[in-house]
Amino acid sequence: MKKILLILYAIIQISRAFAAQTDTLKINVKETKYLTHQYFLELEDPDNIFTAKDIIQNNNFHSISSSFPLLKYSKSVTWLKFTLKNNTDQPLVAITIGKSIIDDFDIFFDEITSRNNDHVNHHIKHLSSKDPQYNSNLLTQGVTLINIPILPDSSNTFYARIKSNASTVIPIEVHSSSQFLQKRSIDNMISGAIAGMFLVMALYNLMLFITVGDKSYLYYVIYIVFLGLTQSLLLGFGSALLPHNLKALNNYVTPLLRSCLGYSLLLFAGEFLQLKQNIKQYYRVFLFLYVLYLLPLIAILAGQAHIAYTLITVAALTTSLTLLFIVAVLYIKGFKPAKFFMIGWGLFLLAVLITIGRNNGLIPYNYFTLNIIIYSALIELILFSVALADKINFYRHQNTQSQQAALTIAKENERLITEQNIFLENKVKERTQELIQTNQNLSITIDNLKSAQMQLIETEKMALLGQLTAGVAHEINNPINFVSANVKPLRVDFDEIFLLLNKYDEAANNPGKSKLLNDANNYKQTIDADFVKSEIKILLDGVEEGATRTAEIVQSLRTFSRMDELVIMPANINSAILSTLIILRSSIPYYIEIKPLLNKLEPLNCYSGKINQALINLINNSIQAIKAKEGHENESIIIKTQDQPDHILIEITDTGIGMTPAVRQRIFEPFFTTKNIGDGTGLGLSIVFGIIEKHNGTILVESIPGQGSTFTVTLPKSLKSDIEEPTF
Repeated sequence: MKKILLILYAIIQISRAFAAQTDTLKINVKETKYLTHQYFLELEDPDNIFTAKDIIQNNNFHSISSSFPLLKYSKSVTWLKFTLKNNTDQPLVAITIGKSIIDDFDIFFDEITSRNNDHVNHHIKHLSSKDPQYNSNLLTQGVTLINIPILPDSSNTFYARIKSNASTVIPIEVHSSSQFLQKRSIDNMISGAIAGMFLVMALYNLMLFITVGDKSYLYYVIYIVFLGLTQSLLLGFGSALLPHNLKALNNYVTPLLRSCLGYSLLLFAGEFLQLKQNIKQYYRVFLFLYVLYLLPLIAILAGQAHIAYTLITVAALTTSLTLLFIVAVLYIKGFKPAKFFMIGWGLFLLAVLITIGRNNGLIPYNYFTLNIIIYSALIELILFSVALADKINFYRHQNTQSQQAALTIAKENERLITEQNIFLENKVKERTQELIQTNQNLSITIDNLKSAQMQLIETEKMALLGQLTAGVAHEINNPINFVSANVKPLRVDFDEIFLLLNKYDEAANNPGKSKLLNDANNYKQTIDADFVKSEIKILLDGVEEGATRTAEIVQSLRTFSRMDELVIMPANINSAILSTLIILRSSIPYYIEIKPLLNKLEPLNCYSGKINQALINLINNSIQAIKAKEGHENESIIIKTQDQPDHILIEITDTGIGMTPAVRQRIFEPFFTTKNIGDGTGLGLSIVFGIIEKHNGTILVESIPGQGSTFTVTLPKSLKSDIEEPTF
């Protein structure tokens, strides 16, 4: 059994050794060859832990099925083992990796340093693409290069270490020195021509933007700039600008530029296709693409370049498919310039798919698949430029059609207008007669309305006059009754005094008759003369008080005797307020406290009668607002006056029912009232507003429902008097 196992183990080892055998890559003069799986063995190093010494002694190298090495997210570092023979006459062989995102490219080999008798000394030689000794800037523009020193007609085994965060195919080429220089010259010329085309396209479209002013050209220029920058990295210009910092170039600059390319494409597509106006139902899907390109930026900032490359690929595919769908919808709807955009972007999408398949080993790697992105980008630029020109022609054609349609409509309108003019002239004659008759009827109606308005105003005045009359009658009745009640007892007292005087006069005229003097004295005791004298004095004081109160009422009435007088004259506003309170005293319930806070005021030029009318309406309005409340407690009306530099203020605050905002906005409208039908005409506050406006003043209202209202009247001092001062 042991022998069988040993035989099987030997067979397995022989099979592995046979399977791991590769051909020697022979390079002849003026020859270039790809390092395919025929010539190398591979060893994965996902944790990046192997050293050159570990690799040379490692027996786990194996062959792979794909033609070229392939780096993925799970395999960012790989080692290749191959044997190279130099059949040229030069002591150098160039090894390059073209148009791939490579962070590190190193080659190790066992170098004989000295021979001592039969003993040979070995040394592991390290060559790096970052070392200028093996990678001259003159030669490396566009490629990652290592010049391997190997003598003519000799061979050696080499170990290549390749590191990249991007999922990509590693196309390694081995060149003879002369062939490499010739090929690089041609590649540099092609790269320069491509860069020149990008530059010319950008400048040309920038000039069109300055000339036409269409933002589509500006966004297109931005797209060309970022497309040119990303393609320049594929051409190798980035490694030439940052030869000693490929990590920053590959991990930050390259993915950032690709993300910016995506944003510039979205800006250009959104403006060129007018997506916000043309596809409102899909516009949110288009906005989602902006969010999709934000994810790679987050990964870049987090230092996860390998994730960023994957997210950029996903975003590019999603954007391509979405835009193709949107453009197809627009083309079906009749937006003809979309066809060039659809063709150009379709070709570019096909190139992206081919590149992704090539990088994942699904499509063969050759010169066509290597450069398809650049060529498709150039075709795309040409088609996009044609699409922009076609868009201008499209809008120009639409403008021409609209102008022709407008001209046709204008001619038709002219014909219709001519016909209508004839018809209208006849109608105008008929309507003119109707209007004349209507105007006459309106004039009569206006006169009737004016008459009705005057009657209503007179009715309001009569109502006010009736209120004043009732109040005056009530106020005068009290002191007159007081006087009338004192007259009879005063007459009786005077009769008794006169009779007593007659008795003393009779006794004085008959001094011999002592009986007359005794009768007079007895009568004096009977009537209590001292009491009669004091009673007469009291009764006279009462008569005097009644007369004074009557005179006060009469004096207050004089203030309102000329309410219609249209003459500006100085008036004491405080006196007018007090007179108003006297007139309204009979209509003020006992539960309302009047609080006049009157500051000293100079006489104000005004229409005094009109001001009195306004004051009585405002105060009466406050009284009625308080009466309208269901319950009464601590009710008051506060009347304030203030003297300001150029005007005076009259503020009347009550604790009435207040007003809602809707009512407050309409209280100065004529005929608007919240009272029941028959209780008011709705002209009181309207008249007040007209009076204040006639004085160039203002009236403001503040009110809270259930708490009361405040009317603030402002009267300017600048109203000029119509009275001419007398000259002497």
